[in-house]
Amino acid sequence: MRKIISSISIIALLLTSCEWLDENLPAALSEEEVIEGLKTALEIGADSASSSLSVLNGYYGDALVKIPLPQEAESVRNMINGNSTLASISDLVGLDDAFENVIVAVNRAAEDAAREATPIFVDAITDMTISDGWDILNGVVPASSFKNSGDFDSTAATQYLMNQTYNPLTNLYAPKINASLDKTLIGDKSAVDIWRDLTGTYNNFVGRTDVTIALTLSGIDLPSNINDDLGEFSTQKALDGIYYKVGEEEKKIRRNPFEWALDILHRVFGNL
Repeated sequence: MRKIISSISIIALLLTSCEWLDENLPAALSEEEVIEGLKTALEIGADSASSSLSVLNGYYGDALVKIPLPQEAESVRNMINGNSTLASISDLVGLDDAFENVIVAVNRAAEDAAREATPIFVDAITDMTISDGWDILNGVVPASSFKNSGDFDSTAATQYLMNQTYNPLTNLYAPKINASLDKTLIGDKSAVDIWRDLTGTYNNFVGRTDVTIALTLSGIDLPSNINDDLGEFSTQKALDGIYYKVGEEEKKIRRNPFEWALDILHRVFGNL
C-alpha cells in the first residue's frame, strides 16, 4: 500500500513539475525571432557606441578607445622624451605640445564623425541569414575557422558585423573622418593643419645642429621626417573604437538581457 502511495506521490510530483516547466520555460524560438533579436541587439550596440563616442571626450577621454599618434610619430615622441637633452630642446621649441595637439584634434575629428555611424551600421545588418543567426546566437562567428572548436565567442554578433561592414564602412566613413580632420577644431586650425605643424616642427627639430650632436652622442636614430597618412590611420582607429563599444554592449545583453525592456531580447538571449 505504501509503495502504491509513494508511486502516486512521485507521479503527482512529476506532473506538477512538468506543468511548472511548461509555464515558466520559454517556448522554442522561431527563426524569425532569432534574427529579430540579433538585429535588435546589434542596433542597440551600434546606437550606444555611436552616442557614447560622439560626445566631447567620447574618444579622447576613454583610454580604451582613445586614438593615439601614428606609430612612427609615437615612437619618435618616446625616443625624444626618453633623452633629457632632446626633451629639453623639444619643450623649448614646442614639439611635445604639437604632439599632444595632434592627439586632441584627431580624437575630436573621430568624435565628430561618430555622429554619422549609426545609420551605416543599421543598414549593414539587414541581410543576416538564418544560418548566420543561429551560429551567432550560440557564440559562433559565421565562416570562422573556430566554428567547430567549441569556444563560445561573446562578441560573435559584433565580429559578424565587422566582417560584413569593415571595408564598405571604411569607404563610407573615411570621407567623414577626412572632412572632420579639415574642420576647425582647436583655435583656428584643423587636425590636418596641426599635423602639418607637427611634421614641420619635427623636421626642423631633427635638422638642428644641437639635436644632431645629441643624437650622435646618445646613439638614438630618429627618422629624418614624419609622413604618415593621418586620415587613414585615424579612420582605422576610430572604427576599431566603435566595434569595441558595440562588442561591450553585446556582452552586456548576453549577460543579462532582462536589463532591457524589450521582450525580443528576453526571448532570444534569455533562452540561452
